[in-house]
Amino acid sequence: MKLTFPRRAFGSVTSCLLSLMVAFQANAQARQEYLLDTNWKFKKGDTPEAATPGFKDASWQTVRVPHDWAIYGPFDGRNDLQEVKIEQNNEKAATLKAGRTGGLPFIGTGWYRRKLEVPGFVPGKRAVLLFDGAMSNAHVFVNGKEVGNWPYGYNSFSFDITSFLQPGNNNTLAVRLQNQAEASRWYPGAGLYRNVHLIVTDDVHIPVWGSYLTTPEISAEFGKVNLRTRVETPAGATQPLRLQTEIRDAAGQVLATTSTPLAATDNQEFQQELVVKTPKLWSPETPVLYTAHSKLYAGEQLKDEYSTRFGFRSFKFEAGKGFSLNGQARKFKGVCNHHDLGPLGTAINTAALRRQLVLLKDMGCDAIRTSHNMPAPELVDLCDEMGFMMMVESFDEWKTPKVKNGYSQYFDQWAEKDLVNMVHRDRNHPSVIMWSIGNEVPDQSAPGGNKIAKRLQDIVHREDPTRPVTVGMDRIDAAINNNFASVLDIAGFNYKPARYEQANDKLPQGFILGTETASTVSSRGIYEFPVVGAKQKKYPNQQSSSYDLEVCNWSQTPDEEFVKQDDLPFVIGEFVWTGFDYLGEPTPYDENWPSHSSYFGILDLAGLPKDRFYLYRSRWNTAAPTLHLLPHWTWPGREGQTTPVFCYTSYPSAELFVNGKSMGRQTKSPSASPQTRYRLMWNDVKYEPGTIKVVAYDAQGKEAATEEVRTAGKPDHIKLVADRTTLTANGQDLAYVTARVEDAQGNLCPTATNQLQFAVSGAGRFRAVANGDATSLELFHMPTMKAFQGMLVAVVETTDKAGDVQLKVSSKGLKSGVLRLKSQGVAAK
Repeated sequence: MKLTFPRRAFGSVTSCLLSLMVAFQANAQARQEYLLDTNWKFKKGDTPEAATPGFKDASWQTVRVPHDWAIYGPFDGRNDLQEVKIEQNNEKAATLKAGRTGGLPFIGTGWYRRKLEVPGFVPGKRAVLLFDGAMSNAHVFVNGKEVGNWPYGYNSFSFDITSFLQPGNNNTLAVRLQNQAEASRWYPGAGLYRNVHLIVTDDVHIPVWGSYLTTPEISAEFGKVNLRTRVETPAGATQPLRLQTEIRDAAGQVLATTSTPLAATDNQEFQQELVVKTPKLWSPETPVLYTAHSKLYAGEQLKDEYSTRFGFRSFKFEAGKGFSLNGQARKFKGVCNHHDLGPLGTAINTAALRRQLVLLKDMGCDAIRTSHNMPAPELVDLCDEMGFMMMVESFDEWKTPKVKNGYSQYFDQWAEKDLVNMVHRDRNHPSVIMWSIGNEVPDQSAPGGNKIAKRLQDIVHREDPTRPVTVGMDRIDAAINNNFASVLDIAGFNYKPARYEQANDKLPQGFILGTETASTVSSRGIYEFPVVGAKQKKYPNQQSSSYDLEVCNWSQTPDEEFVKQDDLPFVIGEFVWTGFDYLGEPTPYDENWPSHSSYFGILDLAGLPKDRFYLYRSRWNTAAPTLHLLPHWTWPGREGQTTPVFCYTSYPSAELFVNGKSMGRQTKSPSASPQTRYRLMWNDVKYEPGTIKVVAYDAQGKEAATEEVRTAGKPDHIKLVADRTTLTANGQDLAYVTARVEDAQGNLCPTATNQLQFAVSGAGRFRAVANGDATSLELFHMPTMKAFQGMLVAVVETTDKAGDVQLKVSSKGLKSGVLRLKSQGVAAK
């Protein structure tokens, strides 16, 4: 089987959103877009009269959107306490799960209100509200009247509010949101957690997500662009319409132009073809972007302007050969991620997303699965810009429920609407390579489940015939025997590396994708003894060992997946569960409060790399060498006891020294266990204080790099390291500052738990803090937290004013750390 998809890459409407009521472009007569981010009033609890314009909300909390009202806690094991049997985890009986959704108080109703100014709104204009996402069961009111509702909290949706507006600026917008109990398997967030836009156009205009761009032919000499653009006009309009489009490169240089009249037979859709000479191809290594900028005219009058960002790239899925991008064979080196941003909760923030992608890029990751729902549009934009291939996913449930009040209650009425919105919003993005219509849905083994899969896939193909469709399948026997897996464009399996060959023999596609892999568990900086592989291992401290040998009863170590990825050409890559720890699903401690965040992440909830980060980096990052030693070497009381030392490295061999004495040279061995193929391990080392040092050798046997870990002394001071020191004064930019408790010689004190305090002065403010400890109940928004294994991360946010920012971190008995940042004014557009 061979799936060849037209050379395409698409983008969303690009806009310059500086702050509330900033125009989309200089020509205010054509189109204006405003970000409704400030001056919202919020109150938790149901207040039905809040929809009326005259309601008094002066006592309500003033908030900035995006806003997650539940992230501020407090944590409590009784919040969304679920008694459930998790079939995906092979559980045989229902038990109480205290931290399954994070232990945060997101259940209930909340209201948002604000005055709605619509500049330039006169007869002949249209006004649309666009919500990037609202958690959940959104009901939207303008001037006391409901304009529409959308139940699925992860999807984007829009409403035309023209007929609901009053002349002038005396309008009121209100939004009611409600989260049900037992509606999720992880922390979903609460509130207007993604952006809200107001779009004002002429009555002759291009609607939301009104363009569809493909690049059907690409060669070294030229790239063909096919652009379809929908228009909406008032009834009875007779003026001839014309669309003028030019394609620009990233520098703004015009590369191609065309002007097209709308024929009477075109059903309100323009069809345009343009050619770009010697196009540069989009890939994770070269994320080159272009923009198609269109102007809509009625006669000679400019009615609208619309921009579609895209890239040139092609891909194939071929039986026996696998996946290729731009003619080059490759495998997906991907991660799965939930949508929360750790201590920020689910409130979307571009700087926070960019930091995650920077860390993943350094690891060598080139793909992201948006588990298990539609992502924020900011993430898709960043993946375009930074070079990540995407699997955009829709649902965690179809008709058969996993949780009492999950998506199954909406499926029959809303599934097609949700899929259409997902595809229309993101089908222009070059980063989006495939769609996923579900994850581990129980319908895999239900009668007629394959028919549901085909119907959903057909909907996606109807709206976007250029990309394949997959499902993350965990019930492999049912999926194969019930003709479920064979229906799909791509057979995607979760945690089934041992059965890839069998599945490939039975299925028609000729290639297999690891849609969800590994689920190894670990806690940053925690090491348990003896060092042995284990499933569902639990400890009194409710942590998991960072020797990276502990997994769940359904999952594997990274190495077991690596073997299949490396040895089987028809396996086209993997998406590891997960890139980052997330709130909720604290397996294997689902029943052990206060564990309330995951242990699966390659990076912890604060975004600090675990040891496993370097195991993946040693295999995935081919541009830079990796050399990493574990564990730490501060073990008072373990003198003379066996303390294995592991080395994760891209080099083939290395020699370990303990206080200058050689422990021997190890070489990666493909003939032994999966671990010896990808790790260097000295399992019989006896602990003695001092220094461990590893010397790595290249393929020619020459010394290439060294790494040392020293025994730490008494905690002495706090060292601060920022991911960025120059920020933008937009009220939303962030610096992530790692605070390290070190001894007098600068060694990390790996077991330090000092209580740290944070003070921000100048043109910034304290935003949040996290330490990566899944059992910590300290609140993220309070300016104090204990270090976990010697470290934590504080988040500093800019204000709207430029200037210097100072962060001071102090703790009793330690020398304080002080860091200065620069916040610069927003550049004029």
